[in-house]
This record gives sequence, structure tokens and C-alpha cells, in this order.
Amino acid sequence: MSLLSVAGFTNLGYWLHARNFEPVAADLEGQTVVITGATGGLGRAAAERIAGLGARTVVVGRSPEKLRAAEDEIAGEVVGYEADLSLMSEIRDLAGELLEREERIDVLVNNVGVLLPEREVTGEGIEKTLAVDLAGHFLLTNLLIPRLAASAPARIVNVTSGGMYSERIRPRDIHFERGEYKGAVAYARSKRGQVILTGMWAERLAGTGVTVHAMHPGWAKTAGVAQSLPTFDKLMRPFLRTPDQGADTIVWLAAAPQPAAESGRLWFDRSPAPEHLVDRTRETAGERQALWDGLVKLTHSDVPAEIGRSD
Repeated sequence: MSLLSVAGFTNLGYWLHARNFEPVAADLEGQTVVITGATGGLGRAAAERIAGLGARTVVVGRSPEKLRAAEDEIAGEVVGYEADLSLMSEIRDLAGELLEREERIDVLVNNVGVLLPEREVTGEGIEKTLAVDLAGHFLLTNLLIPRLAASAPARIVNVTSGGMYSERIRPRDIHFERGEYKGAVAYARSKRGQVILTGMWAERLAGTGVTVHAMHPGWAKTAGVAQSLPTFDKLMRPFLRTPDQGADTIVWLAAAPQPAAESGRLWFDRSPAPEHLVDRTRETAGERQALWDGLVKLTHSDVPAEIGRSD
């Protein structure tokens, strides 16, 4: 079975790929791992396993009740931070709290994401899929890069989606205003943007001790999938991965030795994966830079010049 075949994204694919996986046995005692969207689904599964490796595990979410549940139910040192990650103002407040309260940040997992049936705009005037799935990741990461660099060796893990294989980035239509809005397309374009940013961050952070990787989890059974893609969830339910299976590569990228030796890769089931399956999704160098520049303008943030190369 091809690693990226349709069947490869299912629980059967995970079972076949995982036959030779070694348990992630890293000791993360003394390290701090920040995971966004960590009160359910893949984020919660990753938090449980990372806390089990001894890390101080920072879970970020919107719901105070779910944050308290994560703190109470996950074994290990778990602390919750409340923030609406669709709002750049709350992301700035979150980053300020993290920088004030967390002496080190060894791993940042950008996991939070939304897939919306209709186009929505946040109170700050940003299309919501863009805000949550791309601009928010860009802002939070850039704000935390100085602490990550000071804690180096450190890692950034971006959770993308196999859906990004179907779309090309459109930096001139970053708010998805042109043509009919399709939630799955907006989601896929934002996830494509995540992969592009992964490579660009890796270039800018070369030599700092901060590595950057992206991963996609295959098709996992989560509340988000059931809500956003109910027909897909109903048809594919017997073949969907568990959240723990979907989160496996997140944990591996956060803790295993191999990913620390390289940067800027896309991974699927602990193996390097191509960024494109068809030529029509390939972006130009100009489009990559336009995406970066557009996000800088939108979020008023960039990689600090004293940390890495900033264009």
C-alpha cells in the first residue's frame, strides 16, 4: 500500500505503517510543551501522551470547563490557558501570559483548526478559517520564537491536513472573498499555507536550534470531523483512525530524536511525505513571499530580526 494512498489515510493504513514503530520513550522531564486546541480530539490525545513522557504540558482552548477537565483528568503536570484563537488580540494576550509564566518553551504544537460550512468574519475583520488555521498560528509562533530560541534545542510542530493536497495557495484572495465560498476549500488552502510557512520558518530559524515540521494525521475520528463533515464521518466511520492514532506523529515529532536532526519537512505516519501530489498545487517563490508578507501585514508580526532572517 502506498504511504499516501486513500487507504493509507485510514485506520488500516495506520496499522500497516505502525507495525515497525518503536514506542516514543523520550524523557521530557523539565521541558514545557504548548499545544493549541488541546481540550479534545488530536490535541487532547497528544497532550495525554506528552504529559505521560514527563513534560509540563500547556493545553490551550476556549472552554474553561474543558480546560479544567484536561487539568484534572490527564496524568502529569498539565496547565490550561484560556484563549479564543480566532482573535489576534487574544493570541497576543495568550503569548504575553505564556512569556510571563513559562520560563521555557521547548515545543509548540499548532494544532487548533476549524472547517466552517459558511463564510464568517471575526470581530477583527478576518475571515475565520484564515484567522484560526493560518494567521493565528503565524502570530502565536512569531511571538513565542524568542522563548523557543532561548530554550533551544526546541521544536515547532504544525498540524496540517491531507486536504491541502487538493489546493494551491491564493495569496491575493487570502480572505476567500472571490467566488462561491466552500468551507472545505478554504480549510485546504489554509492548511496548504501552513506547510508553506513550515518551510519558510525553517529557513529563517536555521542555526537557532529551533526545528520546524508539519504533519498530517490521516483521517481521524474527532468531534470536529463529525461536526464539519457529517456525511464523510457517517460513511467513513468504520475506517477512521482513533485520535491517538492520528496524534502519534505529533508526539513523535515533539519528542523523538530523529526530527531534531532536520527541519522544514512534512511528515505522515513518521515518514517524510511530499508537499505536492500534483503540479497544479505548486506555488511560486513569489506566491510564497506574498503569503508571508500578507500575514505580516495582517498580524503585525514577523520573526524577530535578532533571531532569524527576516525579509
